[in-house]
Amino acid sequence: MHNNYYFLRQLSAELKNRLIDCVVSECYSQHKDELIIRFETTQKPFFIKARLQSDFCCLSFPSNFNRARKNSVDLFGDLIGQRVTEVYQYNNERCFSLHFTDDFVLLFKLHGNRANLVLFRQNKALALFRNHLSADYKIVLTELDKEIDFSRDAFINNQANLKQHCFTFGKVVWKYLEQNHFDTLALDGKWSTIQSLLQYLDQPEYYLTLIENQLVFSLIDIGSVEKQYTNAIEAVNEFFIQYAIRSGFQQEKLQALAKLRTQVKNTEAYLTKTTQKLREIETDNHYKVWADLLMANLHRVKTGMSTITLPDFYNENQPVEIKLKKELSAQKNAELFYNKSKNHHIEVQKLNEAIARKKSELTTLQQSIQHIELVDTIKDLRKLTSDSVPGIKKKEPALPFYETEFKGFKIWVGKNARHNDELTLHHTYKEDLWLHAKDVAGSHVVIKYQSGKKFPNDVIERAAQLAAYHSKRKTDSLCPVIFTPKKFVRKRKGDLPGVVVVDKEEVILVEPRN
Repeated sequence: MHNNYYFLRQLSAELKNRLIDCVVSECYSQHKDELIIRFETTQKPFFIKARLQSDFCCLSFPSNFNRARKNSVDLFGDLIGQRVTEVYQYNNERCFSLHFTDDFVLLFKLHGNRANLVLFRQNKALALFRNHLSADYKIVLTELDKEIDFSRDAFINNQANLKQHCFTFGKVVWKYLEQNHFDTLALDGKWSTIQSLLQYLDQPEYYLTLIENQLVFSLIDIGSVEKQYTNAIEAVNEFFIQYAIRSGFQQEKLQALAKLRTQVKNTEAYLTKTTQKLREIETDNHYKVWADLLMANLHRVKTGMSTITLPDFYNENQPVEIKLKKELSAQKNAELFYNKSKNHHIEVQKLNEAIARKKSELTTLQQSIQHIELVDTIKDLRKLTSDSVPGIKKKEPALPFYETEFKGFKIWVGKNARHNDELTLHHTYKEDLWLHAKDVAGSHVVIKYQSGKKFPNDVIERAAQLAAYHSKRKTDSLCPVIFTPKKFVRKRKGDLPGVVVVDKEEVILVEPRN
């Protein structure tokens, strides 16, 4: 009901007390569907933030708002310097307008997914906030007021379509009436209920409540009330904040569930495919049969034969054609088949182990989905997804170096000055070999030490080429590169990032190469 006529009527009255004689100093947008208007008052500035997303339309009034330096665009420039002369609520409409000097009017049309802000002058639309709603250029301000006949006669005549007749009530009010068995009341009871409701809505209170597990702004005590207010601006501000928090939580929850359900689907597909493969392999034991047949018929198998047909005593002596390696004897061919049969059994064992492991993972994933579905706070959700859900892990911090390998030795190249320090001071040991292009800025390069092994000259040369390439000398035909054990490299207090002191060094001349 935060865009309901009965609430906007209260809100516009509070805004009238706040904004008359205030001057617009800024009007800008830094998000696609959000407009910020700053008013200068005799005390501190007053802000209106209009969030007009297709799935969530809401006004809020932050006590302070800092404009971003980038991605911010000025809008409704004609309003800058204009003074507010009137705040007008349109009768029985989800619209109100701010009137300014020089005949400017800014209309707040809060019609759900068709919500918009429209700037008028002399009753003519000049500009829209949401330009795709081009039909708003045809709005006529003098035609926005609507009348509802709340007389008893009109009430009786519209018994069959009360929701259409009392269209300003909205879903929450009708839900409240339904829960209080309005439809079962006699005519006089219904009339009395509607009159009491209208009287209450003249000076309502404001509730943040849960209805069907959704946060709702209500003017009526309904659902599971979390907070209650008497000030319209304070109430809608808190609603906006709580809705944003819950909306972010729901989105994060849905993303976590979607990722888990994808993993469940992939795991089930793997199990289906692997189980089918296992069944095929288990029923196919021909290598052992062939080996047994060859060993039982060694006298019939001659070296140089590529195939032989033998009776299968495992299958009523049905003839079986066996492919042979011509260069091998019968016994060697049988030995080859026995080895294949052994590998066949190993494959069966590994497939069984993989299936058992995947079944365990599937159970864990399904349990995780159940746990996440029950979570109702962002704190619990993040703890669950980071600590106990497979496949949803905290992002590992990026390493400060690139890694390559040459002839079995790992070579690490620092990414930038700050990463150079991290690489040299926190990721290396005293026996590692440290390299750097001589007398110019560049990456620290490290060859990782291997116990008992000397650094080969060609490995040093390759690392030096990388150090030269990742330096200010990368375009030179030849570049001198210093190298030394890491234990001779130190950093002094106060040195800039990447700057170190080398106490002992050798120099190699190489061509820069990536």
